[in-house]
Amino acid sequence: MPADETNPRGFAESQWVVEFHARALRGAGVQVSDARPGAWAQLADLALDEHVVRQLRTWLRKQFSEADHVIIKDPRLSWFLPLWRRCAEEAGVQARIASVLRHPASVIDSKQRSYGAWQGEVGRAAGWLNQMLFTERASREGPRVFVRYEDLLEDWPRAVGRVGEVLDLSVVRDAPVSSMRRAHDFVDRGLSRSRTQWGEDVEIPAALRDQAQEVWELLSQLADEDDGQLSDKLDVARARYVDLYSEAEAIAQSSVLAARGSRTSARPVSSRTIRFAARMFPDRYKSKVPPRWRAKIGRVLHQSGATRP
Repeated sequence: MPADETNPRGFAESQWVVEFHARALRGAGVQVSDARPGAWAQLADLALDEHVVRQLRTWLRKQFSEADHVIIKDPRLSWFLPLWRRCAEEAGVQARIASVLRHPASVIDSKQRSYGAWQGEVGRAAGWLNQMLFTERASREGPRVFVRYEDLLEDWPRAVGRVGEVLDLSVVRDAPVSSMRRAHDFVDRGLSRSRTQWGEDVEIPAALRDQAQEVWELLSQLADEDDGQLSDKLDVARARYVDLYSEAEAIAQSSVLAARGSRTSARPVSSRTIRFAARMFPDRYKSKVPPRWRAKIGRVLHQSGATRP
């Protein structure tokens, strides 16, 4: 993936992997920061879909025909851990998972700045909580390590060295001086512009904020020592979030039904309204938003009065 103004050093993400994940998410009707606990079930069957498995297995085998170590980095990856684990095993290799932990306030701040405010702080907070809780559960089945983002910026050799030891990665443990120097030149703390704690201007319901903070603290403990002792607490936290989301969904049922009704009876959206909706996205993302989604966004904005003088 090419660098841009939000990340001038580059994303280190494979174009093929990003597009593969994006297609699968679209097909399942799931977004990257989806807050629905049920979204995980919508993607679970992909690990059993032979067509999808064959695509990933073929690509993965090709990578290992050219290198002994393959590193995959993509924010969408956590939705597909069972699929990657199966394909890795069939390719004769073991999947090892490294998860970077960022405070939810930092994630919200970064996404609001990079992707716009279309989802809102509440939705992004719930999305972070949902993704981290289920990612932690899905990564228990094999070698894994958690790394705090701040620790990585503060002392990257120590943080990366621990990753190499915990995951038994010779490519990290035996890295030559030249690789160490390139990594040192790459890490730039000045590019981190997001807050690291909750701010007074972040308006998130207390129940959601408290749960996010509790999960952040539990996951931070995993970054120090993943001894399996925190599993029960994280299971309880995950169940509490499912309950919280179910309550919110039940309360908002009238709004959901009203929105469905408005979609079936809505008039066609004018080109002016669609152009207004398009301006909600940064230029670099316009090509990634299909016209049908722009139309839907335009319809919502039109109905809310946002496009009227």
